[in-house]
Amino acid sequence: MLTVRAPATSANLGSGFDVFGIALETPADVVRVERAPKTTISVSGAGSEYIPEDPNKNTVGAVADALDAPARIEIDKGVRPSSGLGSSAASAAAAAVALNELYDRGLTREELVPIAAEGEALVSGEAHADNVAPSLLGGFTVATADGVTQVDTQIPVVACLPETTVSTRDARGVVPDSAPLGDVVATVGNAATLSVGMTRNDPELVGRGMADEIVTPKRTALIDGYERVHEAALEAGATGVTVSGAGPGILAVCYEDDQRAVASAMLEAFNDVGIDSRAYQTHVGEGARLYDAE
Repeated sequence: MLTVRAPATSANLGSGFDVFGIALETPADVVRVERAPKTTISVSGAGSEYIPEDPNKNTVGAVADALDAPARIEIDKGVRPSSGLGSSAASAAAAAVALNELYDRGLTREELVPIAAEGEALVSGEAHADNVAPSLLGGFTVATADGVTQVDTQIPVVACLPETTVSTRDARGVVPDSAPLGDVVATVGNAATLSVGMTRNDPELVGRGMADEIVTPKRTALIDGYERVHEAALEAGATGVTVSGAGPGILAVCYEDDQRAVASAMLEAFNDVGIDSRAYQTHVGEGARLYDAE
């Protein structure tokens, strides 16, 4: 039996819709695989009651099919479903790494990205790599049709997760089909600023580059208390705040010394509107890790 830990992720980062993603040090999914005549799946952990164990309806089943690697698969969820923290991507990434090793398929992490993305298609309806890429590769990733570019960085972040849900399909449904040229130009500039900030490990540039007037405002309307949490995080020292993925998770970038204050402010702001939440004080971290066979 092989065990793989794959991290939660945050996609979009405001200005990088469907392109940017980061791996988070915490939380994470743990997936264990063992060869079997046919694929079976068991799920435990956070929100497991909402995750289908039918291989035809689970992201991990799609990965096993794509790799022609039937297995008994155990998923221990550390990343809650419908959180905006790449829950399905973490499971898909972990399974891809584990099954690739179990069956000695010999694929690189980069080659596993489109395979794991096929599992994501079961959740979002389309095979997007913006979550699976950082979960597999770690760091900050830029996923395009031409492939994935990855940068190692250790930017401090706070991921605040309210006890509410937003469907990925619903979040995609509010994305506008077009945007004013001025907004597009501004977003391109912000995305470039964010990318430079990641390469310099500079929270100030990253936070400034998260601003987006095209997609993010449409998605914030789906998250109760967003504006209050956004304002509170900035007042506590965050350099930038945005929706994490499809939401309802909210991501704040900050300096190390401000992490605790930013996390407390976000939790308090959600509490003020009657919503329980939890905050992860974490960093951009490594990708999926394979452990020794058990």
